[in-house]
Amino acid sequence: MHAVHQLHKYRKSISTTVYKSRGQRVIRCPYCQLATQFCICDISPMNEKIQTTAGFLLLMYDTEVLKPSNTGKLIADVIPDTFAFLWSRTEVNSELLAVINDEKWFPLVVFPQEYADDERQVFSNKVTCPKGKRPLFIMLDGSWREAKKMFRKSPYLEGFPMVSFDAKTAMQAVTGHCKIDNDSQLSPVGQDSRYTVRKTTLEHQFSTAEVAARVLDMHGEANNAHILDLWFDVFNFQYQKSVCQRNKGNVNAIENYHRFLNDIYR
Repeated sequence: MHAVHQLHKYRKSISTTVYKSRGQRVIRCPYCQLATQFCICDISPMNEKIQTTAGFLLLMYDTEVLKPSNTGKLIADVIPDTFAFLWSRTEVNSELLAVINDEKWFPLVVFPQEYADDERQVFSNKVTCPKGKRPLFIMLDGSWREAKKMFRKSPYLEGFPMVSFDAKTAMQAVTGHCKIDNDSQLSPVGQDSRYTVRKTTLEHQFSTAEVAARVLDMHGEANNAHILDLWFDVFNFQYQKSVCQRNKGNVNAIENYHRFLNDIYR
């Protein structure tokens, strides 16, 4: 059980009503949150010995952790040092502060560059950490409206550098370079984002897991970025099997995922 699983359990324990998400009648795995017949826990990258120097801190907006479609949990499946906290406008979690103030980390807020003031350092191509530090990527996990609110109203994040990337350039890199072979590539759905579980009217909007994969690549961990991309594809395809609409995911998702892991770890 990783940090997002634990936060999900905690958030349910303090709920005064049952959270009614779309597909609420589906019997779900308590961990991957997929319909039990499509559970992917047995093939989770948590079972692999993934080598990484990166860490992630997911700052999640209220009920975001309860949504079965949330992809933040996929990051924790891949990156062992993933932390997850509920966001509050009025209260600051002391455990959260302890993580971001830990000397081993170099905290970086992942958010579009256009929201940075003139004095704020922004990494837009390659992430470079001070000697002896590890990157801690802080993800604001919620809808775009919620993420902007968290960015504006979290003063304890104001002093940290930011990580940003151009959406179109990022997707060109994914579709052009992240291939296993000519017939097995990442899911080509959507104009930009491959995330079709939720709908958005905003152009070039990515899921949390897709963003995390891009910053891992910027950190120099291309294999881990690709594992997360492939794992996202597996989740995306399996999730849509239990909804009453055409599945736009990648039918080769599980095969592609296994093939890449075999190439790397076997």
